[in-house]
Amino acid sequence: MPGHLTDHAIDVTALAAEVADPGCGAAVIFLGTVRNSPADGDVLGIEYSAYPEMADAEWDRVLAEAREQWPMARIAMRHRTGYVPTGEASVAVVVSCPHRAEAYAASRYVIEETKTRVPIWKKERFGSGATRWTANTPEATRG
Repeated sequence: MPGHLTDHAIDVTALAAEVADPGCGAAVIFLGTVRNSPADGDVLGIEYSAYPEMADAEWDRVLAEAREQWPMARIAMRHRTGYVPTGEASVAVVVSCPHRAEAYAASRYVIEETKTRVPIWKKERFGSGATRWTANTPEATRG
């Protein structure tokens, strides 16, 4: 299995192909994109960094837990590293399951656990030239 980190744009079509299964009638695609809003300020982009071995090991645990709770779920995810400009996806979680309720639940579980447990560091870059490190917690990233 490839690592969950990439320094390239996320290929959602490839992730959807990874989880495709004729026994699954529901597919959920979650994309987390870098945003610019009045609450966030003039964000031009976010620079993401991670220790790949540590991050991948934690994602493997999160995905194993999700598959234990939803045994029929097929799950793929990627998170970008490096600079991601406003409007582009920084994270994607794709889940297919026999039914939509479990696909939504598994997808939500994976993204929430990612935000809580996986060590990803984020530095926001603003139009003014200023930068700010941001916590990677569910409270800091919900919206």
